[in-house]
Amino acid sequence: AEAALAVNNAAGALLLALGGLARGREVVVSRGELIEIGGEFRLPQIMEAAGVVLREVGTTNRTHLRDYAAALGAGTGLVLAVHPSNYRVEGFTTHPGLTELATLAHEHGLALVHDVGSGLLAGELGDEPSVRASLRAGADLVLFSGDKLLGGPQAGLVVGRTGPVGRLARHPLARAVRADKLTLAALEATLADHLAGRRDQLPVWQALLLTP
Repeated sequence: AEAALAVNNAAGALLLALGGLARGREVVVSRGELIEIGGEFRLPQIMEAAGVVLREVGTTNRTHLRDYAAALGAGTGLVLAVHPSNYRVEGFTTHPGLTELATLAHEHGLALVHDVGSGLLAGELGDEPSVRASLRAGADLVLFSGDKLLGGPQAGLVVGRTGPVGRLARHPLARAVRADKLTLAALEATLADHLAGRRDQLPVWQALLLTP
């Protein structure tokens, strides 16, 4: 990625991204991605707290690219894609690919923010999206956790293009959600292991790779 910013957790990263880039404007998101995960984290409530207007498109199981296209207008602030993480909608389902969504957003001069949740940096693990794949598909910002699949401390990471990351780093909310020095030290050590090819030595990956 061109730039990165670490904050206190993934919810803080999403709050900062929404409030910093689209406050007072509409954020377009598929109905099938209006998630609730642990700790009463509900996407519509996070969006309300960030001061953005939720613009739902599609249905729970089927959202087409044309649904997004019809919703984009003068009041749109950004396009948000969210990985469901802890649930699946199966059967008669449709959702546009991230590359198509990024192309559509950019045609309208909008940023695409992808919340991938778990923090799989690269490679494959079931159907988990990777940060690298999201960036290559054209997402302007990718948000993810510092713990979970990254294997480090609780933190939230915002990575992507220099322009929007810089805007968020200078936003007043950034100070309210900033990570402390111990978190940054632990995060740096975790990322150094990934960079050196030692991911499998991290406790979470040792557990994931155990055979029955």
